[in-house]
Formats: sequence, C-alpha cells, structure tokens
Amino acid sequence: MRVVGTSTAGPVSKLGLAEDQVVLELGYDDDVDDELRSQIEAVVGRGLEDEDYEEVVDAVLLWWRDDDGDLTDALVDALVTLEDHGFIVLLTPKVGLDGDVDASDVAEAAETAGLHASVSVNLTPEWSATRLVAPRTNRR
Repeated sequence: MRVVGTSTAGPVSKLGLAEDQVVLELGYDDDVDDELRSQIEAVVGRGLEDEDYEEVVDAVLLWWRDDDGDLTDALVDALVTLEDHGFIVLLTPKVGLDGDVDASDVAEAAETAGLHASVSVNLTPEWSATRLVAPRTNRR
C-alpha cells in the first residue's frame, strides 16, 4: 500500500475514494490537475482508467467545464459504468475561473440524472469537487 501524507489524502479521502477502487476518468484535457490525479491514484493504489475501459467501476472522475456540452447527458452516461454503490466525482473549475460551472446548473443536472450531492470539497486552487450519488431506490 502506498502511503500518502494527510495534506494530499485528506481532501481526496473526503470524496469517498479508497484503496483498491477502480476509477474511470472522463473529461481529461490539458487543464486537469496532474498532481490531484496522482493523489487520487495514490489513494486508490492504481492508475485511473480512461474512456476505453469497458468494465464496471467503483467511481467516475468527471472533469467538467461550462463549455463541455450537456452535463445531464454526461452524468447519465457515467452512471452506466458504475457498480451498484458507485459514485461520480464531478470536478469543476472554481468560481471565477475559466470554464466555471454555476452551482445551480450542477444541482439541476444532478437532479435530472437522478443524483444528489453528498459532499463538496475544494481540492486545489483551481478545482472543486462534488460527490454525486444515486439514492438507493434508483439503483439497478
């Protein structure tokens, strides 16, 4: 098991990520935080899977910017790959930064997709994260 200092594991651990989880990463682009990605990999003890991964996953890491398209569609698509108790970590640029997403847009998209926010965390100076889960009654 890799050891991660509390300064790096703390915020990531608050999202519910844990050792041995399979995490699918969507929305990767040149603006993502590579240090944060490394911290997540250290917590789960493995690399992040990309959009070509075809098995079910424990969590989806979704990098999302305001101009990326329809957030509701992206959330619904991400749900297809999740285990029954899986969750989505929605990463958005912080308010005032290029590509920031209005909190009401996130709430509306999540609700439409049948999800609700369980935790919100400021992970880096540029990125915030919201853990989205489906109520147990909506699961497969």
